[in-house]
Amino acid sequence: MKIVVLAGGRSTERNVSLSSSARVANALREKGHQVAVADLFLGLPGLSETELAHLFTDQQQTVDLNISDEILTDDAINAMRPGEGTQLFGPNVLKIAGMADIVYVGLHGEDGENGKVQAVLDLNNIAYTGSDTLGSGVAMDKSISKQIMMFNGIQTARFVAVREGDDRDVDLPFDFPVVVKPSNGGSSVGTYIVRQEDQLRPAIDDALQFDDEILIEEFIKGREFSLGVVNGVAMPAIEITVNDGWYDFEHKFQSDSTTVFQTPPDIPADVHAEMQAIAKRTMKVLKMSNYGRVDFFWNDDGLFVIEANSLPGMTPLSLLPQEAEAAGISYPDLCDSIVQGKVDLLKRQALRRASVR
Repeated sequence: MKIVVLAGGRSTERNVSLSSSARVANALREKGHQVAVADLFLGLPGLSETELAHLFTDQQQTVDLNISDEILTDDAINAMRPGEGTQLFGPNVLKIAGMADIVYVGLHGEDGENGKVQAVLDLNNIAYTGSDTLGSGVAMDKSISKQIMMFNGIQTARFVAVREGDDRDVDLPFDFPVVVKPSNGGSSVGTYIVRQEDQLRPAIDDALQFDDEILIEEFIKGREFSLGVVNGVAMPAIEITVNDGWYDFEHKFQSDSTTVFQTPPDIPADVHAEMQAIAKRTMKVLKMSNYGRVDFFWNDDGLFVIEANSLPGMTPLSLLPQEAEAAGISYPDLCDSIVQGKVDLLKRQALRRASVR
């Protein structure tokens, strides 16, 4: 197939996306696909239609696999594009996406995972991997997704939402420590563990730099896990053990950190099976499809869902590829199965619509 890998974009996780997308593009080429990489925000300026088409056969088009630990602001990303335009889709992005059989969405962060990009692709009849517009938006908004999980009996940490303009003196129904994080964010950017009351307001103020709504969550102490689901099949869970702090941005993406990953994890078989079942159910109630990842804490009170990720990372240190490898699925096969699974899903949906008519 002709595949466009959509990379970069304009979010605090831009650098993570560039690394994921480079690795995905190389893997899909290894599986025999013709792959072009397009930066969502910077685009492909100045290229003719013929030159754009040539990118599918240009196997030398690569992106640096290394991830900078710099958290990019909107202003810093906007400055990368020549001229005054700040629209999300850069030059020729939609044109080359329309030339492809399917777009592999290699984006991370708010503008990649909140459904906006998916909506534009839908409106242009362009097929893409991952969840659709609704599932992406629901999973990205932690306030909404946690309320849906609670309604469906899926255990998650209690929380209070604070929006820009709200009173910062928050009356919490649970004790310290607490977790403060943006409602629409990822990779632990703008996330803090607050251990005493006088640290709360500064954490709220900082987190609100990344989103206009933040969550203050009950701190759940326990062992940390993540579990991916690909085309309805639950992967082996992976346990994350951080020996110096917590699983923040640095521990997620810098190879010299002291984080230890174990998959399959050393837990009872019934707990593992329950975690897999909860992950699949969480994706279902949040209307996610194709693939995703659900993060957990486990303690004496059971399994707690931290959040669901509609576009999990695919970098060298990301969790889903490690889980797939433990299940005997190579990285190229994982990327190919995501693409093929979405193509098959779209075909089934088209057949259902045709039968109704």
